[in-house]
Amino acid sequence: METVKGEGGGSRAIPAWLNPFILLRKLYDWVLSWAETRYGVPALLAVAFAESSFFPVPPDVLIIALALSMPSRAFYYAAVSLLGSVSGGILGYVIGLEFMDLIGWRILYFYGIDEKFVYLQSLFRQYDAWVVIIAVFTPLPYKLFTISGGACRIDFTVFLVASMVGRAMRFFLVGGMIYFFGAPVKTFVERYFNLLTVIFAVLFVLGFAVFKWVV
Repeated sequence: METVKGEGGGSRAIPAWLNPFILLRKLYDWVLSWAETRYGVPALLAVAFAESSFFPVPPDVLIIALALSMPSRAFYYAAVSLLGSVSGGILGYVIGLEFMDLIGWRILYFYGIDEKFVYLQSLFRQYDAWVVIIAVFTPLPYKLFTISGGACRIDFTVFLVASMVGRAMRFFLVGGMIYFFGAPVKTFVERYFNLLTVIFAVLFVLGFAVFKWVV
């Protein structure tokens, strides 16, 4: 329970579950806990699938945890994430294509990325689904691209190929880091989790602004 100053100089308690850092940390720890069970690989597949359309925690954290337990399988875990993420991306595409008003806008609004839709729509008109590959190079969430892609009715085949290329670049990079560098990667994330969360939030805004300026 945290306290904040209220009117008249008093203080009032703020439930811990309202703190976004605590919420994200709990989800992060919950995702990591699956690495210690025999269901680690199915959990990785499920997280990768869900993150592509609605879940906030990326599968990278579970890739790291699983790969640290068996570095020789790091690229296998990356491949599992690729399969789950691309499959989830198809779900995101379908949500945008068929259920934008029912649920698509709610997801984008929940993550505060609904305002990005209009600009992304213009990029899709210019570059078609190849825009999806930039999801690897910016902090913009993949779910923004999958849902928006469906809503904009971009070419599904190109979307699928671009998703496979972009997601493979990301997950195999993570797998490669663990394969070659091991434990220091996880230690760094654990030690600077809150700082990394703030940096991610800042990059989320700056990354989109920079991309907009460049393109």
